[in-house]
Amino acid sequence: MKKWLGGVLMGSFIVILILRYNVMFKNPFSNNILRQRIFVNTTDPRLKWVQQPTVSPAVQSPEAVNQVVVADELVSGLFLDRNFSSEVQSSLFTWNEMKHIVNYSKGLPNALEAVREARIAWDNLMDIVAKKQQIELNESSVDHKMKQCPYFLSKMDTKDFGDKGYKLRIPCGLIQGSAITIIGIPNGLSGSFRIDLTGESVTEEPNPPIVLHYNVRLQGDKVTEDPVIVQNTWTTAQDWGEEERCPSRNNKKVDDLKQCSEKVGKLDNRTRSKPYFPFKLGYLSVMTLRVGEEGFHMTVDGKHITSFAYREGLEPWLVNEVRIFGDMSLTSVLASGLPTSEDLEHIDDLDALRTVPLPLHRPLDLFIGVFSTANNFKRRMAVRRTWMQYPAVKSGTVAVRFFVGLHKNQIVNEELWSEIKTYGDIQLMPFVDYYGLITWKTIAICIFGTEAVSAKYVMKTDDDAFVRVDEVLGTISKENVMHGLLYGLINYDAQPHRNADSKWYISPEEYPEKTYPPWAHGPGYVVSNDIAKAVYTKHKEGSLRMFKLEDVAMGIWIAEMKKEGFKVYYKDEKRVYNEGCNDGFVVAHYQSPGEMLCLWQKLQAEGVAKCCN
Repeated sequence: MKKWLGGVLMGSFIVILILRYNVMFKNPFSNNILRQRIFVNTTDPRLKWVQQPTVSPAVQSPEAVNQVVVADELVSGLFLDRNFSSEVQSSLFTWNEMKHIVNYSKGLPNALEAVREARIAWDNLMDIVAKKQQIELNESSVDHKMKQCPYFLSKMDTKDFGDKGYKLRIPCGLIQGSAITIIGIPNGLSGSFRIDLTGESVTEEPNPPIVLHYNVRLQGDKVTEDPVIVQNTWTTAQDWGEEERCPSRNNKKVDDLKQCSEKVGKLDNRTRSKPYFPFKLGYLSVMTLRVGEEGFHMTVDGKHITSFAYREGLEPWLVNEVRIFGDMSLTSVLASGLPTSEDLEHIDDLDALRTVPLPLHRPLDLFIGVFSTANNFKRRMAVRRTWMQYPAVKSGTVAVRFFVGLHKNQIVNEELWSEIKTYGDIQLMPFVDYYGLITWKTIAICIFGTEAVSAKYVMKTDDDAFVRVDEVLGTISKENVMHGLLYGLINYDAQPHRNADSKWYISPEEYPEKTYPPWAHGPGYVVSNDIAKAVYTKHKEGSLRMFKLEDVAMGIWIAEMKKEGFKVYYKDEKRVYNEGCNDGFVVAHYQSPGEMLCLWQKLQAEGVAKCCN
């Protein structure tokens, strides 16, 4: 966190002035693998509905039956028969096995919306893919691949900044570490201005959601006559959310930074004449809005001023435009640290990064499913270049796949489609990738680990986690527990977060019990095949209780299995570090792509697990 904060403060002073789709390569699956087409089976029996017990509010009930018909219509377009290549077919294995996910929407925020948006994104993507295939057929010698997701964008010509405001298009969303730097002078009668980070609009909702509304009011407003900063969000469905104001007495923190710096509103120690406020009429300001793990952070002239936690369904990857309005004379607008994919022609080790062929039901010692969002291109590349190079992975004893949902941004989906065809290690999910739906990915990992392949153990991790595959294999082999295993950093006495401001807030309606059963922290945990198989079976039966915190959900599911007679063995692994890195780690979380490469180099050079900071 200290390193990240240092980067925030330093970054505010720095202003930088500065596929071809049909890629031919070896089939990542052998000839007998996963060639079934994606289709709608109209003869499938309706899921049997499980009567909702009073202690399990997240299990579907018969009251949802009326919604099923609409849901079936909603998803049908996602599973139409299409003549895909074997590489693409393999990436859609779990997609085809999750035709009924909308029947498991209760307890998961934005679930039906995510599937509806995926249907739109999928149709658009298929149209573009068909058009590009036709172009390639007509002009096979021409490479039409262009860089669609740039790392850096800037506008420095004052002619572009009109009186009606300015808009900077963000082609592929924002990711953790992205930054928007705005340099300008508050002017005019009031000097008030606003910055909006807006998302992608859809056909049914022409007004795009506002992921962050940052409103600077130098003359105050109806609440106060003093200068104030107001932060908020807006959506068509929810309208304006609850305002967060600065100055404020609120002690809430986001990424360990105060929602409102205590400096704002206090008397200036130098002049003692006016309370400190970061913006002044007629004075140049350098504003940098950075994307953190938990929220957005604004620094002005090198000082942290405000932080704003992401709200449900409004996440940084959604952002596709920066809009600046009001009394502001702009000098420049820059966006850096944007998600970008690598140019294939510049990758020297492409063959080494492609996956090992896997026949259907291939026996494995370990299958590792990695949570990733569509525009986290660099994180996936870092994983491919580091711990996916372990001999066990390269030999096929261990298999790794990224589980990625669709994006609302069509450019991102095009880049993702190219990545699917190139590396063969992505399992595409039939929903848009909202954080509250990660439990669906856990189910998908269990499906792949037991149905696509036959793994003795199934592991879940994240794309910003470094996994020492050899150490995981060594430990579970030493334990020699083939049934009922949950291995990871076990939490035995956790309680639901009842504070509505918490990222992990759980209402009594979502989970009425006072404590959770034992669960393993999400950056890296392993279950035995029988547990993963039971998750898939219960999913098919419609009896799996949905819960939006996926690692806790696995603990809840295992506790239910235990009640049904499963003998469960919890193996606590203290070397799984869920909040960073410590020497000797088995799993190190929150590692940037650069840190992942550094950890790998240290392991190769020194043979020991040493952190890079």
